[in-house]
Amino acid sequence: MSLIVQKFGGTSVADPERIMNVAKRVAKTYDQGNDVVVILSAMAGVTDGLIAMARKVSESPDNRELDVLLATGEQTTCALLAMNLKSMNYPAQSLMGHQVEVMTDHCFGNARILDIKADRIRELLEKRHIVVVAGFQGCDPDGNITTLGRGGSDTSAVAIAAAVKADVCEIYTDVDGIYTADPNICPKARKLDTISYDEMLNMASLGAKVLQIRSVGFAKKYKIPVHVRSSFSEEEGTMVVDENSGMERLVVSGVTHDTNQARITLKKVPDQPGVAAKIFSPMASAGIVVDMIIQNTRAEGQTDLTFTVPRNDFKKALKLQKEVAADIGAEEVFGDQNIAKISVIGVGMKDHSGVASTMFAALANENINITMISTSEIRISCVIEEKYAELAVRVLHTAFGLDTRE
Repeated sequence: MSLIVQKFGGTSVADPERIMNVAKRVAKTYDQGNDVVVILSAMAGVTDGLIAMARKVSESPDNRELDVLLATGEQTTCALLAMNLKSMNYPAQSLMGHQVEVMTDHCFGNARILDIKADRIRELLEKRHIVVVAGFQGCDPDGNITTLGRGGSDTSAVAIAAAVKADVCEIYTDVDGIYTADPNICPKARKLDTISYDEMLNMASLGAKVLQIRSVGFAKKYKIPVHVRSSFSEEEGTMVVDENSGMERLVVSGVTHDTNQARITLKKVPDQPGVAAKIFSPMASAGIVVDMIIQNTRAEGQTDLTFTVPRNDFKKALKLQKEVAADIGAEEVFGDQNIAKISVIGVGMKDHSGVASTMFAALANENINITMISTSEIRISCVIEEKYAELAVRVLHTAFGLDTRE
């Protein structure tokens, strides 16, 4: 007998019929002798609808009250699933985030989990109940409802799995696993049987949207095996596991692309101590995430500095940097929103040479120019023109032998 946490996303519970299908899958797992904790998202589209509703009554909805509103989406699906399971004569009970004691900080809309008591879950499991928990939500030390941000139900699921020491956390979604590239733009992309936590962390941060990055961080920290699989088939999906657990070790495991990028350049910046801090401190204060940074030293004590930001923060960042440029004496600030970041990722890169040269040569053969490069132990990222993004993914997928299993 195993303790299994099963998380179902919005498309999996999009209507009553799909909720009934989820109930059958949960019941099957329970009938096999397993203890089951189910984490649910809101129905597909419900969260967006609630946000739109809030903006009809307030141009700038209060963040606390918005969290109270958004939490109702998961509350609805939990109640419906528990009702369905009870009608099938299974002992089930729904619990909200505060009842499970998912304790978070005070950051409404994007709260961080501080602790999970989970005593109520354990008590119900001892009685052989199926426990249905609302994902995406928790409560702060003052008892206020908080939400965990987009994709927060994934984080809830893995964090609760860690709290109850689950044997596995199954993430059910509308795809059947993790692919070597986005199959929508790379027809030769194939499903991976296994992938390491570090590879998945990089994929999640570099454009792959199957798992929320914070959930992968929890899984790695507490060594929770995560099984990403489809709600609509019985096929095995992809296991996200520790690197040393006998997983397939490819030099490159995947190619990702991110078109939600913009580039900003400050030209002829004084090359002096403290200038970089003046450039990036306002970005941090504004909550703008800076990714790749390149500095090119000029003659006469000057330098050019280029960095990337999320595209939806571009206008705000550009305005801030024009103010900074006037303060530090930089000559010019300009930007470009028509860029994309292409990355190759793989734990096998740690002990293989030639990955960078293969990547650069493959792009050069298609006359794709690289404007920025960033590397880590298991990834290489390049900034290119956005119009070449899909071509670059397909070319790199082929160059690294991912089209067919070796």
